[in-house]
Amino acid sequence: MNQQTANDKPDVVIPSIQRGKYQHYKGQYYEVIDVTHHSETREPLVLYRALYGARGLWVRPFAMFFEDVMIDGAARPRFAFVGSPAHTSL
Repeated sequence: MNQQTANDKPDVVIPSIQRGKYQHYKGQYYEVIDVTHHSETREPLVLYRALYGARGLWVRPFAMFFEDVMIDGAARPRFAFVGSPAHTSL
């Protein structure tokens, strides 16, 4: 049996991202740390931290992080960039 692993797959280009402070469409703020990839599928994932509460770390698929969502019939970004790390109180 020939089983393919993530290491057998061709290298996937990891997209670049603007690190810094983003606002979720529901109002909370997050710090984008970097882009990484899923160990099995190589799907690009955004690594980010909540800037409230316990400041937990999260990952979300890159495409989903930057997609638009419909709010009251209007498209708006799921996360909107609001400042680079040098200009935020991260």
